[in-house]
Amino acid sequence: MQPFTQLTSPVVLLPRADVNTDDIIPAQYLKVTDKAGLARGLFARWRYREDGTPNPDFPLNRPEAREARILLTGPNFGSGSSREHAVWALMQWGFRAVLAPSFSDIFYNNAVKNGLLPAQLDEGTHAALVAWVEAHPGEAITVDLETREIRLPDGTTFPFHIDDFSRQCLLQGLDELDFLLRHEDRIRAYEQAHHK
Repeated sequence: MQPFTQLTSPVVLLPRADVNTDDIIPAQYLKVTDKAGLARGLFARWRYREDGTPNPDFPLNRPEAREARILLTGPNFGSGSSREHAVWALMQWGFRAVLAPSFSDIFYNNAVKNGLLPAQLDEGTHAALVAWVEAHPGEAITVDLETREIRLPDGTTFPFHIDDFSRQCLLQGLDELDFLLRHEDRIRAYEQAHHK
């Protein structure tokens, strides 16, 4: 897994609450056996019109979204089913961080396990960032996992929350299994001592 330390990128603003995993990647796109091609289905019900053409009003279809690697969205992001495909689709599109006031627990854990930063914002920070992105479409911000801060181009900073274990795993590019394997010698020594 690629480590996450700092990311500077434009932001896609999706100011919706309760975006569930079926909104992120509808079920008809889950027929694949690998992660390839999932970006095509990302937010498909909102990205495309009924005739299959792109909806120009949807944020991901706007020109300023092409280089964006940060998604700013509303509370309770990733609710619904436990489908890991939701995280895979976001990452296939190119997102590396999702900023929201809250996340579904399962989505949050799936994100960390796959290298996607779920940065939790307090209400004041969320409102300030939404206002800033609306006023500065296409401009980049920096998400710094080491300092747990979001920096605007003028130097203004906002804090975000992520638990310590998830932060360490993302900084080091480790999933839970990788983390355990780093302690294999200590685990083996404990098992041998405990067995005696």
